[in-house]
Amino acid sequence: MKILAQRKFFGDMKFYKSALMIGIPVMLQSLLQSLISLIDSFMVAGLGDVKMSGVNISGQILFVFMIFLGSISTAGGIFLTQYSGAKDKEGMQQAFAFKLVTSFSLSIAYFLVTMVFPRQILSLMVIGNTQADLILDHGEEYMFLMGFVGVQSIISYILASSYREIGKVKAPLIISVTATAINTILNWGLIYGNMGLPKLEVKGAAYATIVAKTIEMLMFIAYTIIDKPEFVSLPALKCINFKLFGQILKKGSMIVISQLIWVVSETVTAAVYNGRGGADVVSGMAASFTISNLLFASFSGITTATAVIIGKSLGSNRLNQARQEKIWMLSAAVIFGGFMCLFGFAITILVPIVFGSLSQSAQGICKGMLILIAVFMPLWIYINTQLAILRAGGDTRVCMWVDGGAALIIIPVLLLLAAFTNWSPIILYMIIKIFDIGKIMIAHHALKKERWVVNLSAN
Repeated sequence: MKILAQRKFFGDMKFYKSALMIGIPVMLQSLLQSLISLIDSFMVAGLGDVKMSGVNISGQILFVFMIFLGSISTAGGIFLTQYSGAKDKEGMQQAFAFKLVTSFSLSIAYFLVTMVFPRQILSLMVIGNTQADLILDHGEEYMFLMGFVGVQSIISYILASSYREIGKVKAPLIISVTATAINTILNWGLIYGNMGLPKLEVKGAAYATIVAKTIEMLMFIAYTIIDKPEFVSLPALKCINFKLFGQILKKGSMIVISQLIWVVSETVTAAVYNGRGGADVVSGMAASFTISNLLFASFSGITTATAVIIGKSLGSNRLNQARQEKIWMLSAAVIFGGFMCLFGFAITILVPIVFGSLSQSAQGICKGMLILIAVFMPLWIYINTQLAILRAGGDTRVCMWVDGGAALIIIPVLLLLAAFTNWSPIILYMIIKIFDIGKIMIAHHALKKERWVVNLSAN
């Protein structure tokens, strides 16, 4: 207890070194994935506002799929991490089996959206836009081709997330670096017709992603066969522990509902922003989020490190240690958030470099949004760390209330503002994000109640 008292707010260098060993590779992997998006946008931006807008609205719909995939992986990952801490090999295998089975069930909806009803779904993202038909033509073309990366994305995501959840983060990083390089080279060749390849413009960006994702999946499968991780077991798929599946579903349903509410909220708000003008608004907002993904990569780093460290402590029944690690990680989040805020201001210089082909109006929107996002970074990093702690112990109900409660307020307020004002999308975005302060208060109250201090592997 004396040692804990001496280190009330910050852990020692050994603790933060272990956190960085997990967090930095994960953050770099997310950063590389963001760079793929940035490279795609940079090259597609050269084709003009309309074509970039088409790719962007497709990306927003595909983003919904990735959020659901992430929710399923998080649900299984809560148990996989705690079983890893408890050295329970069978429990790890069942948690992985849950992720695999439920993710492939999700793929049915993915194929329907991308290949059967793409235009109908995409049209919801450009209601009121003055160039909707032109944007939809290019968006439909791109999204249909994205239907061919569903299986690859599922397999790669499940394997990468499972390795992260047991603290093995280097291999996913190396594989992502390779896939990023392939995607970049093929983008340059297929969008503009370089290296003797055909000039396919928007289709070229899609084909490059298909090839890169397929190679990434094959590399993950090959590495898994060679590495033989404890969480992979084919017999576990034939002998499913339905009682454990039920427990994971109970916890996971809260995460899925939470993410569903959040995604609906973000999708509705994006549709409202897109309706505040023409293609310059859609492309400007898209450009800002593409660059800001370089900042958002920090979320995955600190949340993964938090989940792995605290989840393993809980799984090995070191509950008091988990309580102290909570304080140490939240303190680190405050400092890290300040750093990311400054970094956010710095990356505004990328706008004319990366998106110089866009109109001046689109570039102005992009710069304004980046400055606003930078201001909110400390708040968002702290919230994400709070929620990662709660999820590590299975307190997923609070996450649902955090996102659900905010959405119940945000969506009506935004729709009223859109109907009765002519404010720019930047002002609307600022007003909506101020409500995130309430999320911190709810999460802080939940952390104090300590329903998250639970050894799930013992149950």
